[in-house]
Amino acid sequence: QVQLVESGGGLVQTGGSLRLSCAASGRTFSSRAMGWFRRAPGKEREFVAAISWSGVTADYADSVKGRFTISRDNAKRTVYLQMNSLKPEDTAVYTCATAPNPSRQSALYNYWGQGTQVTVSS
Repeated sequence: QVQLVESGGGLVQTGGSLRLSCAASGRTFSSRAMGWFRRAPGKEREFVAAISWSGVTADYADSVKGRFTISRDNAKRTVYLQMNSLKPEDTAVYTCATAPNPSRQSALYNYWGQGTQVTVSS
């Protein structure tokens, strides 16, 4: 069993930055991939970024590539999403999740957090 708790969301102006954190409980955290997804109002959940258990491999959605960085600290059981150059279209509820391997497919993630709201004002 893995429990995930996100933090770090909030209101920021266009061009600003936020760092999201996802703290995990459970002994298997360091052996599992982690991902971030987001859901904007009226839209489907979409993949944002994923990172392998070692942190060596990362994958990003085209819409955030070059602006967002995913990282993890296995000793702290925490994964981060550094978000820079934020745009109004980044407004969404951001949720972290864990899977055996990195993937863009939400169906492959079997543990999810509750999410944290990110709002980017224009």
